[in-house]
Amino acid sequence: MTSLVSADDAAAFREISEAWISRLFSVTTDDRRLLDDPLGQIVEPGGDVLLARAVSGGVVGCVALLPHREGVFELAKMGVSPEAQGSGVGRRLIAAAIERAPQLGGRLVFLGSHSSLRAALHLYEAAGFTRITREQLPVDDYYARADTFMRLELG
Repeated sequence: MTSLVSADDAAAFREISEAWISRLFSVTTDDRRLLDDPLGQIVEPGGDVLLARAVSGGVVGCVALLPHREGVFELAKMGVSPEAQGSGVGRRLIAAAIERAPQLGGRLVFLGSHSSLRAALHLYEAAGFTRITREQLPVDDYYARADTFMRLELG
């Protein structure tokens, strides 16, 4: 896994994220804010965007660690390009994010997903995330499209 460092990386993050969001939901203003400026909205405030690359060097998957209050990160915008799905890229992205979060000062990682995304939910649970209610989220406002919430306490 590598971190987002270039305009090409940012474009790949936006493309992969927009593809799965728009296929299943609608891209919101909050999505657009993050996808249009991942360096300014995610990395500079203390988060990271991790990228999975094919042998050829092209980006085939991504995941963001969005910083919230001190020690709390959101696992967000995880996506894998269609040609790489089923090859373990999602599992490796989640593992890399869990490993990276404490390096950024994280002690808790949470996420919101949708019950229709069964494969993703299985990956999160296999990585140690446990389900919580919307009321247990460590943020007040969260995507309306999410109906399944999880958290993982770190170290």
